[in-house]
Amino acid sequence: MIKNDLFLRALNGETVERPPVWMMRQAGRYLPEFRAIRDKYDFFTRCETPELAAEITVQPIRIVKPDAAILFSDILVIPRAMGIHVDLKDNIGPIIPNPIRTAEQVNQVIVPNIEETLGYVMDAIKLTKQMLDNEVPLIGFAGSPWTIFCYVVEGKGSKSFDTAKGFCFSNPVAAHMLLQKITDTTILYLKEKVKAGCNAIQIFDSWGGMLSPTDYTEFSWNYINQIIEAIADETQVIVFGKGCWFALGDMAKSKASAIGVDWTCSPTNARYLTGGSKVLQGNFDPSRLLSPIPVIKKMVHEMIDEFGVDNYIVNLGHGILPNIPVDHAKAFIEAVKEYKRK
Repeated sequence: MIKNDLFLRALNGETVERPPVWMMRQAGRYLPEFRAIRDKYDFFTRCETPELAAEITVQPIRIVKPDAAILFSDILVIPRAMGIHVDLKDNIGPIIPNPIRTAEQVNQVIVPNIEETLGYVMDAIKLTKQMLDNEVPLIGFAGSPWTIFCYVVEGKGSKSFDTAKGFCFSNPVAAHMLLQKITDTTILYLKEKVKAGCNAIQIFDSWGGMLSPTDYTEFSWNYINQIIEAIADETQVIVFGKGCWFALGDMAKSKASAIGVDWTCSPTNARYLTGGSKVLQGNFDPSRLLSPIPVIKKMVHEMIDEFGVDNYIVNLGHGILPNIPVDHAKAFIEAVKEYKRK
């Protein structure tokens, strides 16, 4: 039995003494201990070496003490497993030297054998579970098919992903074929993550907000919902779409256990758009962690007041920034633990 199961109880919609808290990207560059490992090993070596991935995963549990761990990995392990070459350079981001731009290239993309191509992730999960020793739950994750599609078609990060969107609109048959292959791979991958020991799964739709509401339904949400439908009976699923407030109503009708909200949507609006009873997660602006510690604590308490204690998981509205002082990250976590139900 997990000693601190607050996160899982809240995710299940149970009444809790306080909301649980964790941070997206909490195993990351703001921690000196993480940077020490980063300086020795390149990014995918860290992802593909179970001992390194497990150590990085548990670092924030020891240091900032959130209520859940999230496995150190990357959403782009999936396209790499599908035969698409991906490089990731620190301070630059992902580079795909041969982006997918034609139907012929889409036909060559494979739905891989997960054990052969991503077995190292499952080994990292098993090792992480041993190191956590049932202290807190472990979250696994994947990128949404649309978000992965954006990178492999654009070839790199972008402010607008115009090339990726253009491929969808000029060659929708090939685009949907690629999105389906990514979806099928993601379902197989997440099922294996659950079998390996992940207690919950989060789907990150980082670039969903690039699409109009109509295009979002066609090119993103329909594929995310396939994943939710495929795994919701096996584990609890959190879906997080950055800039996707317009899709909160559809998300609330799905089998997802919780919905992540970014900082551009107020708690009141998020409750309204999701019908009031869905478990919500979020939505502190990551840049706000640069505020003085008393201000952070005051704002966290105000955020909990507005969301309400029940059906709520405290988190940031996106990943923690690398320039956040560790004491400020600790203060964010402590503020939640100090909260008293009114």
